[in-house]
Amino acid sequence: MRKSLFLGLALASAMTLGTAAFAAGQDGGPRFGGQHGHHGFGMAMQKLNLTDAQKTSIHNLVKNSFSQNKSQRDALRSQRQAFESMTPDQVGYQAAAASLAQAEAAATQARVQQQAQLKAQIYALLTTQQKAQWATMKQEREQRRQQWMQFKAQQKAAASSSSTAQ
Repeated sequence: MRKSLFLGLALASAMTLGTAAFAAGQDGGPRFGGQHGHHGFGMAMQKLNLTDAQKTSIHNLVKNSFSQNKSQRDALRSQRQAFESMTPDQVGYQAAAASLAQAEAAATQARVQQQAQLKAQIYALLTTQQKAQWATMKQEREQRRQQWMQFKAQQKAAASSSSTAQ
């Protein structure tokens, strides 16, 4: 449970950090991801030929969004560490688990809403042409995902039929 929760939080923040890394890298700052970059929203931003003003605005939006919830993330991390330090036979262990579960749920809700708001703010900065290009890239990405899912299903079917033939 803890690993999947941590992975979910890491993946969710990757979108925000990917956009921040992109914005920082565009003005000579450090860049994450090398030549491969980030998938999803951050990668789309790299392909939209943003103006310097758009890049600066996006960088500021991402930076502000990240810093706004730092105290909530820190509090949740502290609560998680306190729970992890407990043993299952301690008094209050179940109550601490329930409290952590509620805090994690609230943090997830806040993160999803924050990411949606950030994405909307960034989208509002795009020109009509950039929005159309983004929609096209999104559609192409979905087509590639569908092709990948079909390929995986074919590979699984082939593996199943070869194992039953033996």
